[in-house]
Amino acid sequence: MTHSVFSRLVLVLSTSMFFPLGAAFAQPAGLPPGMGLPAGPTEVGVVTLTAQSVAMTSLLPGRVVASATAEVRPQVGGLITEVKVTEGQDVKAGDVLFVIDSATYQAEVAVAEADVASAESQIPAAQATVTRYSSLVGSGGVAQTELDTAEATLAQAKAQLLSAQASLRKAQLSLDRANVTAPISGTVGTIEGQIGALVTENQADALTTIRQLDPVDIELAESSTNLLALRRALTTGALEGQNGEPPTISLTLEDGSSYDQTGTISAADIVVSQTTGSFTIRASMPNPNRLLMPGMFVRATVSVGNQPNAYLVPQRAVTFNDDGQPTAYFVGADNKAEQRVLTASREYENAWVVLSGVKDGDQLIVDGLQKITNGDEVSPLAVVIEDNGVIKQTPPREVADATPIGGAMPGADVAPVAGANP
Repeated sequence: MTHSVFSRLVLVLSTSMFFPLGAAFAQPAGLPPGMGLPAGPTEVGVVTLTAQSVAMTSLLPGRVVASATAEVRPQVGGLITEVKVTEGQDVKAGDVLFVIDSATYQAEVAVAEADVASAESQIPAAQATVTRYSSLVGSGGVAQTELDTAEATLAQAKAQLLSAQASLRKAQLSLDRANVTAPISGTVGTIEGQIGALVTENQADALTTIRQLDPVDIELAESSTNLLALRRALTTGALEGQNGEPPTISLTLEDGSSYDQTGTISAADIVVSQTTGSFTIRASMPNPNRLLMPGMFVRATVSVGNQPNAYLVPQRAVTFNDDGQPTAYFVGADNKAEQRVLTASREYENAWVVLSGVKDGDQLIVDGLQKITNGDEVSPLAVVIEDNGVIKQTPPREVADATPIGGAMPGADVAPVAGANP
């Protein structure tokens, strides 16, 4: 083989090594430079929407107040000789709280008892005189005027007895009030009356204050505008009532934690404030552990009814167009991404409550939104959104029609679907 023939053979072999498929890797006709073959459908995560009844709630500011409050004041005067309670103690109505020196009142009772005895002793003699004169007045032995005088004396004796008995009851009442008792059941507050203190009848300063703390009341403020909207919704059927049951409330405390009891609305004011345009709603809330204290501020979630035929669209799937309208992507005909304008009334947990723009069975795209535009071909994959916002694939279907994600074999453990937030 000559040198020239050998050189041509080396050139041919080198060409075939670097370009083995020839025109198979040539640029497809009609595509811009740098563009390869068109990609397949974009894989997206979807959830299926179904109409449901959604609880209608209202978030209101509130303040905790005692369900009953009584300031304890003495009804008689004297020196306090004994304090029978401590601050923070639970008492029952009628329990003795303070003892006031009762020597003076005991003496007054003794005097009143003596007056009663004296008045009682006058009645028998007066009654005998009237009886004797009544038998003699017919025979002329006693003048009618003498009988009238005897009857007047008897009536006066009876009146004196009634007066003495009333004085005795008054003296006994003062004696009883020397023991200052609890007017209501509840918890004793700060004690101002101490042993040796001189108190007076119905003084301005209270000896202590008793508050009922289980249950407590929650005073809420609501605007009259919201009240009108609520009544209109109930009338038109846009909101279902609670079958005559009082609305329930749950509380969020000042530190952001949730209170573990549920209360009910017990009363509402019938007057709207002229300065704020709001009215007061009162709710009763159990407080077995005394966690709620009077004066504490809370946020109350009031359940006022249920909104029928509503759809919960996750907030992560909703964006807003230039007109401020909420929009979302759905899987449309021929597996094409379809952008729709929604009518959202309010937020509920991590979703929008949508009343129009969707229907039962619609597949809402919740993952992979950053990779699609309106009209793109998509490959829907059923997913679920957990409470913490993590999106996971639903349990795989039958092996025959399961669609592996990222090459995973059907039946293998499924990891969370990777996808950026929209």
